[in-house]
Amino acid sequence: MSTDPGFVEYIADQVDSSCQITCRRMFGEYGLYARGKFVAVACDNQLFIKPTEAGRSFIGNVVEAPPYAGAKPWFLVRDEIDDAEWLTQLIALTESSLPMPKPKKKRAKNRG
Repeated sequence: MSTDPGFVEYIADQVDSSCQITCRRMFGEYGLYARGKFVAVACDNQLFIKPTEAGRSFIGNVVEAPPYAGAKPWFLVRDEIDDAEWLTQLIALTESSLPMPKPKKKRAKNRG
């Protein structure tokens, strides 16, 4: 089952605009980015936050689960999705704990 686009839109709307949330469709699911950093995935209409020590401390009693088969466990967020302030804080803490993504290498054109 893939994630409903309305679910992803709801998540993005819950998070304060200061986090600069963007969403990208990935393999039938969605990746969520805050200020250009990959912070969460929406899979099967569930929200998974990339694990960080700051996030773990903030959440406290963390529920971890893999977002898809073969993945490492991420923080599963359930009831707190409806708490915009809490979710914004978690996303902001996660984003600030992650390094900037490495620049993508440009591919050389094939001159066959």
